[in-house]
Amino acid sequence: MSQLADAAPPTPDERPGLLARLAAVPDPRGPRGRRHPLVFVLALATCAVLAGAKSLAAIAEWAADAPPTVLFRLGGTCRNPDTGPIAPTEATTRRVLQRVDGDALDAAIGAWLAEPGRTADRTDASSRRAAVAVDGKTVRGAQRADGTQVHILAAMNSQGLVLAQREVDVKSNEITAFRPLLAPLDAVVTFDAMHTQVEHARFLVEDKRAHYIALVKGNHPTLHAQLKSLPWKNVPLMDKTRATSHGRDEIRNEGGHRHPAPLPPRRAGGADRPPSTARAHRKGHH
Repeated sequence: MSQLADAAPPTPDERPGLLARLAAVPDPRGPRGRRHPLVFVLALATCAVLAGAKSLAAIAEWAADAPPTVLFRLGGTCRNPDTGPIAPTEATTRRVLQRVDGDALDAAIGAWLAEPGRTADRTDASSRRAAVAVDGKTVRGAQRADGTQVHILAAMNSQGLVLAQREVDVKSNEITAFRPLLAPLDAVVTFDAMHTQVEHARFLVEDKRAHYIALVKGNHPTLHAQLKSLPWKNVPLMDKTRATSHGRDEIRNEGGHRHPAPLPPRRAGGADRPPSTARAHRKGHH
């Protein structure tokens, strides 16, 4: 649920959509002894994380402090009409979150976050194609029972929200998790050179009907040479933007190359100043 940490809190009209998404997560518990519906426990945990909870103990504490009206709105069952719904204990919340299918929960929350207008940037969202960046990271401070570190492949949108993530198996790598990660998403996909694979491109173009931006390095010599030989100088300029990192204007073209704008004329009598050296960019072609 870490992708919820930077999301905006749900409004009252958004809660039914969230509950519908969470209802698709399979219940790992047996049919007997279920005191709290799974969607209720997951909704409480989701709202607690949105409110700032960062641990299982904090989630249980937030749920215990929630008023009966909130518990009822989130799907709590009323066993005693005098007291209303009650929150699950910390032990129950811990067992449920430890046993639930993590990929299914990630898919449900990611689908909710990816809905139009869900992110902070709501300006003309319907006319723009969504974009996600795929990258893998090793989770700091997390390890499995056998002592191996946990590695996650995630898809993040332009607002920094993780729309989908999958744990990379110990005996595999990020490449095998690429297709199942992007299967439920519809967006322009960017990724690093590790995922510049023929099968990935075929999956995105033929199966997903999606656009992608891939980074090609020297480990693909044939493709790299073909891209390098393209007439990049003839590519028309796209726009002129202000690069905040360099503090100067830049002309960006379709090929991904950057050309600094001409320096302004020097003032009369001003001291001579050498032009600043542009930061060296990693060698590669898009």
